[in-house]
Amino acid sequence: MNLRVQLLIATGNEGKRSELRQLLSGLPISLSDLQAFPAIKRIAETGATFLENASLKAVGYATQTGLLTLADDSGLEVDALGGAPGVWSARFAGESASDADRIEALLAALESVDESKRTARFVAAVVIADSQGGLLSVSVGMCEGRIGLVPCGGRGFGYDPLFIPNGYELTFAELDPETKNQISHRARALAATIAYLRSLTARSATS
Repeated sequence: MNLRVQLLIATGNEGKRSELRQLLSGLPISLSDLQAFPAIKRIAETGATFLENASLKAVGYATQTGLLTLADDSGLEVDALGGAPGVWSARFAGESASDADRIEALLAALESVDESKRTARFVAAVVIADSQGGLLSVSVGMCEGRIGLVPCGGRGFGYDPLFIPNGYELTFAELDPETKNQISHRARALAATIAYLRSLTARSATS
């Protein structure tokens, strides 16, 4: 009997975890997350880039759990702020800040910036590591857009109520999940990841 490939989704962010599960739902794999490992040692995000942070988390959690592990690091880069908040997106308003706090902090930072100059992009890096700490799949995706003047929409998480992707007049938080999951930075980064996982499950099925 062939065993399904087991994959750990290494994130403590509920919104991100839900989005990743949706994007991976068509694959013949068994998914678990960090909630199944309450005593696990948390991996500090000390990298200078999204890719470095994703790699740190993938390797750190894979070696601890012995499971094939997918880790993502993502954030928002605003041109008028020199690329900030970048890797500090989750901590832009402080370590214990809420999404509402982060949105408020970003709007305050852009208060004097003209609407035409509020260009930005979401960036996501997705890495898969094995139990020995080897990097099996590495990919990066981006979604270009702009920052709105006020938050709109009740879907999504993080800065979604402020981010308007190019080609749309709605924020990520206003778009239906199916549309967001086609154009988002995370979906674009996961395209290569999903191709890798499909090849892995195909090999597993024939072994």
